[in-house]
Amino acid sequence: MNLVETFSEFKEFKNINRETMMRIIEEVFRLVLKKKYGDDANFDIIVNIDRGDLQILRYREIVEDGEVEDNNTQIAYSEAIKLEPDFEIGEEASEELKMSDFGRREILNIRQTLVSKIHEFEKNNIYQKYKNKIGDIITGDVYQIWKKEILILDDDDIELVLPKREQIPSDYFKKGDTVRAVVSKVDMRNNNPVIILSRTSPVFLEKLFEIEVPEVFDGLITIKNIVREPGERAKIAVESYDDRIDPVGACVGMKGSRIHGIVRELGNENIDVINYTNNPTLYITRALSPAKISSIKIDEKNKKAEVYLKPDQISLAIGKGGYNIKLAGKLTGYEIDVYRDVDSSAENEDVDLQEFSDEIDQWIIDELKNIGCDTAKSVLEISVKDLIHRTDLEEETILEVLRILKAEFE
Repeated sequence: MNLVETFSEFKEFKNINRETMMRIIEEVFRLVLKKKYGDDANFDIIVNIDRGDLQILRYREIVEDGEVEDNNTQIAYSEAIKLEPDFEIGEEASEELKMSDFGRREILNIRQTLVSKIHEFEKNNIYQKYKNKIGDIITGDVYQIWKKEILILDDDDIELVLPKREQIPSDYFKKGDTVRAVVSKVDMRNNNPVIILSRTSPVFLEKLFEIEVPEVFDGLITIKNIVREPGERAKIAVESYDDRIDPVGACVGMKGSRIHGIVRELGNENIDVINYTNNPTLYITRALSPAKISSIKIDEKNKKAEVYLKPDQISLAIGKGGYNIKLAGKLTGYEIDVYRDVDSSAENEDVDLQEFSDEIDQWIIDELKNIGCDTAKSVLEISVKDLIHRTDLEEETILEVLRILKAEFE
């Protein structure tokens, strides 16, 4: 039997090795033989994938004419000598089955079953392969771009999905672009494997560090925790059990050489690398970097922290878009509240207007700066009437600004 002509679909299957293909073909034909003859124990199936050949041999005991009790396992002497004139009663006759021995419907059924089983095997193979790759970085090429997701092909032309929600906001891909991402999830939907990739997962950042920092890959530096606001900022806590290794320095590299490639891969995401510690006060202090902390009050039971900072450090602690304090809270596991630390000796000191940007909208601050008010006291020295006259601000807005500024000096 020639499989190349009859089952041309076999050429399309790339992810099945020779031995597996032979096993599937034999399995399908044995099912057909059982159904057709009642048993397949007396059949040999020889598959040659390279030549596309299939040979089915049936062995039957030669008995005297009229004494055949089972047509599948016995053959009459008069029939046997037609196959081979030298056969004698009691010997075993071998006979090759031809494709013509199977009906048209049987051939069609064999063909459909084979293709179905091979497809099924391929799907399971892909599923298992990528199930074992969850958490690994893979590289593929963009094949299709849709509104909600991107289709990527790996080196074996297996389809992988990168949903929009798993892309960094600044990501922009064109067909043919090479993409790196981490395998996030593998599902079976309608009996088809669906491999979901992610570039926003903290695991992606962790694996990039393993690639760029040999000490992380070798286990000399441990990544204790990673939190991310994809495309904006990330914080990573590291430690080393070897006193000779500076974990932060090793991760950043000489003049930022190691971390630079990671930052570029993540769309210029700011990455803060800090030393991990079991001391919550020190951990929170490090997590809020680059802000300098005056003091911290820890509520261990409720996992809360009150952080006191000089007025000029508050905006640094909060960070652009509030990402710094938000990520510091996630990294340390504490709910962090920020307070101004204004000591009595500083009562007569003025405060830069920009330090109130977390409470007063920037456009209002800019409006006050336009009339020459750069500090809190420079605003408080002007009457409400004059502020209304000199700016485009509503009275209600000015009164709220004055309330906030006055609170600073109370």
